[in-house]
Amino acid sequence: MHIALYRKYRPATFADVVGQEHITHTLQSEVASGNPAHAYLFTGSRGTGKTTCAKILAKALNCRNPQNGDPCGECEVCRGIDDGSVLDVLEIDAASNNGVDNIRDLRDEANFTPAVGKYRVYIIDEAHMLSTGAFNALLKIMEEPPAHVVFILATTEVHKIPATILSRCQRFDFYRIPRDAIASRLEYIAGKEGFTVTREAAELIAGLSDGALRDAISLLDLCSSYSREITRDTVLEASGTVGTGHLYDLADAAADGDTARALAIAGELSRRSMDESRLCEQLIGHYRDLMLTRAVQDPTPLLDTPSLDLQRLRAQSDRYSMERILYSIEVLQEALGRMSRSAERRTELEVTLIKLCDPRLSTRTDALLSRIEKLESALRAGVTLPQTPTAARTAVQEEPELPEIPDFPDVMPVPEQPAPKEKPAVKAEAPAPEEQKVLNWREVLDHLEKKNPALAGALVGSSAYRRGGYVLIDCRDDFFLKLMRENDYARECIKQAFLEVNGTRCSIGPYRRPVQEKKEEDPLATFIETLDLPQERVQID
Repeated sequence: MHIALYRKYRPATFADVVGQEHITHTLQSEVASGNPAHAYLFTGSRGTGKTTCAKILAKALNCRNPQNGDPCGECEVCRGIDDGSVLDVLEIDAASNNGVDNIRDLRDEANFTPAVGKYRVYIIDEAHMLSTGAFNALLKIMEEPPAHVVFILATTEVHKIPATILSRCQRFDFYRIPRDAIASRLEYIAGKEGFTVTREAAELIAGLSDGALRDAISLLDLCSSYSREITRDTVLEASGTVGTGHLYDLADAAADGDTARALAIAGELSRRSMDESRLCEQLIGHYRDLMLTRAVQDPTPLLDTPSLDLQRLRAQSDRYSMERILYSIEVLQEALGRMSRSAERRTELEVTLIKLCDPRLSTRTDALLSRIEKLESALRAGVTLPQTPTAARTAVQEEPELPEIPDFPDVMPVPEQPAPKEKPAVKAEAPAPEEQKVLNWREVLDHLEKKNPALAGALVGSSAYRRGGYVLIDCRDDFFLKLMRENDYARECIKQAFLEVNGTRCSIGPYRRPVQEKKEEDPLATFIETLDLPQERVQID
């Protein structure tokens, strides 16, 4: 019967544990001195050796012939612990045995002296899954434990462990295992098993495992069933990934603003059954590498990218500003959160790629900073300001004038109760000289977006003008006009946002400003417009 490689090559001594020397040396010294703690807490990400170290510690404490703090592995106690016949060492899965009754049974058993070894060792895996009652029951015996009892708690979410339990444990934090250490271990296992693995393939497996040696060995086991000569292509085929080339292609398309190309790449990946969430995670990691490459002179120690991609990564990072990179990461992280709640994950991905290609579609602060940085870079480079062609100006002047729409009073009349005849409907007039544009209207919309994103979305591209106690909103969205007529809550949301930003209450109404005859274009204003910057954020003297 085939034995999984991660079980076959599970470390038997502290010296065999990879990448956790800061922990194994301490545990080995405590066992050798004969002064172990009564409770240990092992915390860290999956596959880093928590349960393995717990079992080695349990064997070392009960071994008949310990070797400098390590279990001998040959005595009847060591062999019995390995095959589960020694009942003095009990492993409990807290994910399925998390009730108070389970811990009460454990507490009653702990009072009995060991049958074979020196200590009764209780290994509680996924300890954070215990219920509140179970933690309280465990706390009782941990406060005054019998001298022959040792508790070892293992968890991936230490923040869920009560402080009263933490204070009674000796805590050890397991680190993610370095890429080089995982790759070397994989090469060692391959040599023992009689198949070959290239260094490039071993590093790729190490990168995919995210610092978890157990996951890396499991993937190596899978690759060995594909071929006895494991290469980079073998790993990509066995793991179902498509390499990293598509990440560079998508980032290049976003930098070029080539939406069609980005969507075409996403469509091809979808055809090849690439999971949208996984692709989003990979893109976040790729933009992280771009961020580090721009932020640090020598990013090699911080990158999860193999050294053969570093040159290409540097070249691509030169195409991005730091503001654009941060904007991309934020957009991808938000999309990843929505994908977990959406049935249309492909649509979410496509919307995200469009936003990456065109930051104008976002009103986020980081997107605006990216666009401002684009303008500053162009001005520093001495780009010639474009002139608006005469024909284009003429065409603008000859646009048909849009009809005005009626302005509505702040309190809308109930349909069944028509307004009195002495109060005729208010008609929108041409902007009077005393009307003033609301300069902080963008700030009002940002404030509104936090409370009513749908309404804020309907007001994208709108402007506002003050006339006395009224704020007239110029918006071309028919949905907004419908809200003004029918939805009291929408009107109240806008007024509340205006109040919180400006400190004054106002009445509101829809308004369509008539098209004015275009004056001679200012070259700098035209240049800023070509760079897709919001005009209300730039003042030109």
